[in-house]
Amino acid sequence: MAPDARAYRIRHELKPGDLGMVVHLHGLIYAREWGLDTTFEPYVAKPLAECVLAGSGRIWIAEDDAGRMLGSIAMVDAGENVGQLRSFVLVREARGIGLGRRLLETALAYAKERGFSRVFLWSFADLVDARRLYERAGFRVSETKTGPVWGAQRTEVRMEMELGAPSG
Repeated sequence: MAPDARAYRIRHELKPGDLGMVVHLHGLIYAREWGLDTTFEPYVAKPLAECVLAGSGRIWIAEDDAGRMLGSIAMVDAGENVGQLRSFVLVREARGIGLGRRLLETALAYAKERGFSRVFLWSFADLVDARRLYERAGFRVSETKTGPVWGAQRTEVRMEMELGAPSG
């Protein structure tokens, strides 16, 4: 059964198992839907582990009322007053209910609070729905590169968004 807009919550206080589940969801979803291989999981895991160990960003977990993880997003400090959006994933049944938009808005609000002047992300060209969500939020493509990554030839897309001066 698909969750509705009222049946989820977003939290940033991590619990034991959260980080592993975020990596697990990325591995399963991206392999099933996009054919990514096992090299994708360490790509997701390493910066998330560094974020948690260094306290250099924040990870949000979306979960349903039963505590089942529906998705995640992270904002990490990339240095020089820049944030990097990472690890954005939603299980299939949680798509189309506004949860992705809400996670993205939450991460961008945090980036503004942190005083980041700019945020960037890397995605790949096949993720059309995600790219549309990013573009609606104000991201623009700044770079593309094509090559072998995660088990196939893919076109990676870097998108950036200027945040301006921090508020308050």
